[in-house]
Amino acid sequence: MSTSTQPDPIADEKPPIQLEVKVESPEACKREIVVTVPKAEVERYFREAYDELVPEASVPGFRSGRAPRKLVEKQFRDRVTDQVKGSLLMDCLSQVTDTDEFSAISEPDFDFESIEDPGDSDFKFQFTIEVRPEFPTPQWGGLELDRPVEVIDDEEIDQAIGRALDRYATLEPTDEPAEPGDQLLITAEFRDGDKLLSEMDEERVTLASELSLSDATIDDFGEVMKGVREGETREAKAKISEGHSSEELRGKEVDASIHVVEVLTRETPPLTPALLEELGDFDSEQDLRDFVRESLVRQADYRTQQKVRERVVELLAGSANFELPADLVRRQTARELDRKVLELRRSGFDEESVRRYVNILRQNARTSTETALREHFILEQIAEEEKIDATPQDYDVEIQLIARQSDMPERRVRARLEKSGQMDALRNQIVERKVIEKIIEAANVTDTPIEKQPNEGEKVFAVYHQVVGGKDPESIPQAQYDDASLPGAKRESDQD
Repeated sequence: MSTSTQPDPIADEKPPIQLEVKVESPEACKREIVVTVPKAEVERYFREAYDELVPEASVPGFRSGRAPRKLVEKQFRDRVTDQVKGSLLMDCLSQVTDTDEFSAISEPDFDFESIEDPGDSDFKFQFTIEVRPEFPTPQWGGLELDRPVEVIDDEEIDQAIGRALDRYATLEPTDEPAEPGDQLLITAEFRDGDKLLSEMDEERVTLASELSLSDATIDDFGEVMKGVREGETREAKAKISEGHSSEELRGKEVDASIHVVEVLTRETPPLTPALLEELGDFDSEQDLRDFVRESLVRQADYRTQQKVRERVVELLAGSANFELPADLVRRQTARELDRKVLELRRSGFDEESVRRYVNILRQNARTSTETALREHFILEQIAEEEKIDATPQDYDVEIQLIARQSDMPERRVRARLEKSGQMDALRNQIVERKVIEKIIEAANVTDTPIEKQPNEGEKVFAVYHQVVGGKDPESIPQAQYDDASLPGAKRESDQD
């Protein structure tokens, strides 16, 4: 517990309130604060409030502003008391939270109505507030790091272009058995015994090995649906995620009844000059290939950065041990999801990859959010000590990359981020990346080539649907194009 008295008034500024502050730390990220305002300060606030009111007060029997002060004070006591209470609270909260004693990460939590009105004695109230945890900054210089290195080859470029051409393919209904890569128009019911958990409306999915849902997976989706025909219904098991909010359902297998409305095969078009133009005003196939290579390199760089980041934080976290309040983790889950989506978009990932990643995060929401918060606090503390921050130019670059992916003007992307309150998330993303880069510069880094992995999109197809609770709200903004490696990006950057 700590006790402090605020400084003396400063000339030519509104005098700070002379108050007593007692701070207790029940948890690493929480402070309980009791504020006591002396009677003299309360009287000053009342006096200043009446000084403003008396010259304009309208009292029956007197001209406006001519009523005796004592009469004004008596008639307007209730109104002025509410005003003084509000002013004292706001000024005290501002003064207390602006000190260097702790760094607030949430708004103060208090019940205005339960606080007693200021009167003829000291004014006293208390509130709780979440703060950044206090811990010694880990020693980050000279770490030993392995950096996985991906090399983009022609085969990967061919596959990416093939995926783009698939989206321009002609889809034809067929009575033939479905094959891997075909599209299925399906509906589904999910049950836990006799209890209906949710129904999935018509969704168009690719016949892949696994179907990812927001809170569950059907691991053998490809095997279950192999050879399915239009009109058939297949039975499968959906496994609820281990991180689900319901302890009763965590890790449990529930019944999934999947009905195929339609099977569609693809007829992929040839790469003609007309299609090159539609893909993004590309002058030639080589122009397209160069653009795709650039996008794939950005994706590979992102994966490398994430692996290195995980290792860096793993090495640093050992000396930064602190508990995170459950309420904080719960409130930050959606914010962290938004931040990750921004990060994926700027790194050039296609929409199917974003869906898969979002579902993984949702299936392990608490664990992934705790990890992200712990990383953030460590990296933010290093950023403050090293005076690392985001510049206007940094924001411009990030917004340009997101605009290229979304095929939207940069000004519209910026407006949406500002309106949705995501500029702070963008700032955190920039700063944390800069800190990681600084740590890597000071580290002993060994580059390690990694083996090629099968394309994730061929193994897993993702759908935003909660097995326990139904279809997700539209919380994740959709990109206009499904593959960031391809259409629209070049066209938009040229226009805007």
